[in-house]
Amino acid sequence: MADPARMIKPEVKAERAASAHEERPKSEGSGDAAAAAKPTDVNKESSSQDAVKEEETSETAAGEDDDEQSAAKRLKVDPEKKKERRQKVDEDEIQKMQVLVSSFSEEQLNRYEMYRRSAFPKAAIKRLIQSITGSSVSQNVVIAMSGISKVFAGEIVEEALDVCEKWGETPPLQPKHMREAVRRLKCKDQIPNTKHKQILFH
Repeated sequence: MADPARMIKPEVKAERAASAHEERPKSEGSGDAAAAAKPTDVNKESSSQDAVKEEETSETAAGEDDDEQSAAKRLKVDPEKKKERRQKVDEDEIQKMQVLVSSFSEEQLNRYEMYRRSAFPKAAIKRLIQSITGSSVSQNVVIAMSGISKVFAGEIVEEALDVCEKWGETPPLQPKHMREAVRRLKCKDQIPNTKHKQILFH
């Protein structure tokens, strides 16, 4: 919002302009007096120009304030729209999952339940993170790492099942299947290999 101390009333501006016009004819009448009065005319003209500039800046400041308010309104509306979209997407995902789960066989349903219930113990994950980083971590970090670990283990098991099928063997998985799955994922650069470091220059 514009600073009220900087705003100039239109009446004051008109008075200053009128006084500047009155000074000009008087100074034109006398030669020496004109030379003496010139600095005051220059001062008054500069003050009237300053007044005009101040008024313009106050108008632009008021315009910027309006723009900021409209931008703030837009920002308030956008999160609401995003929340509505997220809710719609979540509802759609829930409905799709319900349809999928309802079409599961009994064996698939048991496997899905085991998948949903399985989790790494948070205390062990917290201890592991603290031993590596050397500092304490929040509960949110532990939950995130637990979820990432579960996804990682799932990818390895999935690859191991593919290996088992390609070798013409049937589950249960054996350690050789797991080792081959890890080796294949490392070849695909899906698992970071900490021991091997690429040498860029020979």
